[in-house]
This record gives sequence, C-alpha cells and structure tokens, in this order.
Amino acid sequence: MIEVRRLTLADLGDIERIEQRVYPTPWSRSMFAGELAKPASISLGAFAEDGRLLGYLVVSRYVDAWHIMNLAVDTACRRAGVASSLLDRLFELTAGDPRRGYTLEVRVSNRAAIALYGRFGFEGSGLRRGYYTDNREDALIMWKDPIRAAAARGG
Repeated sequence: MIEVRRLTLADLGDIERIEQRVYPTPWSRSMFAGELAKPASISLGAFAEDGRLLGYLVVSRYVDAWHIMNLAVDTACRRAGVASSLLDRLFELTAGDPRRGYTLEVRVSNRAAIALYGRFGFEGSGLRRGYYTDNREDALIMWKDPIRAAAARGG
C-alpha cells in the first residue's frame, strides 16, 4: 500500500538520496527546500507502509499550467505504481482548476517516462534542444490539455 502525502522539510534527506541515485544532474537540497516553501507549488511524496519514501513529485503553478518540475521514483521501486499514484493524487488536488493544463519536459531517450505520461493524457508538443546540461540531450515538451482532461473525467 502506497500513501501519498505532501512533503515536508523533514523529508529532505530522503528526497536527496533518491534524487542523487536517479538523476545525473540532481537538484540541490536548497532547490527542494525552496519548492517546498513556495505557495504556488505542490510537493508530494509516495511512502511505503514502513514510512520509507519511494518517490516524489514537485509541481509549480503558473498562469496557464501546472508545470511538473521533478518526478522521481527510487530505482528499487520502479514499475510498482509509485509514479502513477503521485500523478493520480496531483490530478485529484488540482481537479478544481479546470482551465489550467499540465506541462513537463522529459528526456527524448526516456521512453518509459514518455509512455507513462502518455497513459495520463500528455502529448508531445515540441522539443527543447540541448535542454539537459549533463549531455545536451533534447527534452520533449509534453502537455495535457485541461479541456480534454475535463472531458475524459466526464466534466
């Protein structure tokens, strides 16, 4: 059973451990602390029954979109529904904001993530050339349209 709840500053050590294992250019502790403190952000963690952090999601609200800034799942917990649980909870929390869509950037080589986002209604809408600083890889820009999302929910 996975429990999804808002992250707190007390979770920073666990976030940092996962971040450093998962990404070649990890966010710093201060970047996470800044996002946790921002009123325009939603930061969620997925926790195991024993309280262990399995993954996290950091989203910032902009005028026309919720921008998924960081989604990470500990390598030992992948393909166990952790990312899906985080995205489901995000969409529950933001359901009252029907005019705002969702956007993110993902490495063009990350086929598993692109497929996951596709299952949630995201579609590719362009590239950011050389977006990733570690190897200059392009990022696929993906959007989930709020009107289509509302229609899919029957709204």
